[in-house]
Amino acid sequence: MRRQKERFFGMSKRAMTAAALAPFFMASTAATLPAQDSPAKANKEGLSVAAQSKFYCNIKALTPAERARHKELSDKLMGARSETVETSNGYEFQYSPKNVSLAEVAEWAVAESKCCPFFDFHFDLEREGTLVCLRLTGSEGVKAFIRAEFGLR
Repeated sequence: MRRQKERFFGMSKRAMTAAALAPFFMASTAATLPAQDSPAKANKEGLSVAAQSKFYCNIKALTPAERARHKELSDKLMGARSETVETSNGYEFQYSPKNVSLAEVAEWAVAESKCCPFFDFHFDLEREGTLVCLRLTGSEGVKAFIRAEFGLR
C-alpha cells in the first residue's frame, strides 16, 4: 500500500506541475495572435476587446520576457498541431509528444490564462503516452473567439 501512495503522490506532483504551468502558455498566445473574424481594439487599460464581446485579452498581464517566451511557445504549438478537433464548446489541439511535451503545453496554458482568464484548459495524455491533447473551452461564444483568434476554419 505504501508503494501505491508513493506512486500516487509522484503522479500528483507531475499533474500539479502541469496545472501550474498551464495558464502561462495560454496567456501569451491569444495576446499575440491577430483576430480574424472579430475586430479588436486596445482600450486605455491595455485590454484587447473584441467588439460586442465579453471575451478580451489583457495584453499587459505578461512581462516582456514572459510575452516573448509565450510567443515562442505559441508558434511552436500552432506549428506542431497534428490535428484540430472541434468540440461542442471549443476545440482540441492534438500533438505528438515527440514534437511537443505536456510540460510545454502546460507552460503555454499558464501564460494564456493570465491574459485570457475566460478559457477553460483541459490536458490529456492519451494512447499510452503517444498523444498530447489540449482542449480549450469556455462559456457560450468562446468557440467563435477561439476560431477567430487561432485562425481556425
